[in-house]
Amino acid sequence: MIESPEVEVVRRELEREVLDRRVKAVEVLSESVTPHSSAELNERLERAKITGEVSRQGLLLLLSFDNGEIMGITLGAGGHLRRQPNRDRVDPATRLVITFTQYGGLRLLDFKEGARLRLLSPEQAQEQQPEGIDPLVTSLSWTDFSSLLATPARPVYLKAFLTNAGAIIGVGDMYADEILFNAGLRHDRLTDSLGRQEIRRLWRAIVEVLHDAVKYRGSTLEDNHFVSLSGEPGAYQNHHNVFRRHGRLSPRSRRPIARVKYRGRWTYYCEQSQV
Repeated sequence: MIESPEVEVVRRELEREVLDRRVKAVEVLSESVTPHSSAELNERLERAKITGEVSRQGLLLLLSFDNGEIMGITLGAGGHLRRQPNRDRVDPATRLVITFTQYGGLRLLDFKEGARLRLLSPEQAQEQQPEGIDPLVTSLSWTDFSSLLATPARPVYLKAFLTNAGAIIGVGDMYADEILFNAGLRHDRLTDSLGRQEIRRLWRAIVEVLHDAVKYRGSTLEDNHFVSLSGEPGAYQNHHNVFRRHGRLSPRSRRPIARVKYRGRWTYYCEQSQV
């Protein structure tokens, strides 16, 4: 459950913390995270400096080096990057360690075996561009968003639309529930059933929820292990209105928040205020 807000938080921190750092050594502690050996990574990255900007394509982080190499990192469902002094104890979840020539290093930890790191050519990096729109970086008019809603060959439930990365990037179940509460719409409304004002509300809710999640440095849950580069948890989970809050009172209707199984997972919503 690491989605685009969490990845954007990490991207911004990486841009502050690792730009202009030069690689001294790379050590692969688990082959599960990368197709490259320690020897190959050292051959290609030793003395290389991180330059330009740290970019993000959907959930993929891209670090560019002055020798032309590009490193792509995905955190998966339970990975995170940690900026630490070299002398710090190595956590058992650490899968790869990058040591810089100065000021410590960068460690990739993975609690769910879904994180990945690999070196990409510029062409390969370009091919990673996702199909869907990224509301954190893309501005759309409500009419353009309305056209996007009509893209599926047949109408789909709103939650299916929001969690389809081919339409909207990096939302997932957690933020979909928060977005739909914010917009006052049920998860099982069909995309072709929305009126003009409902479409406006939905797009505004998408943008507001995702930007607020970045503002509060992401959502940290017991099953996503998300923390910042310095090891600090996010705080947006403290601002969730419905996600995993079933039985508590809805901040809008003051009635208990409901939950229902949708595609094998729980969906959380307010029965009174979401229509």
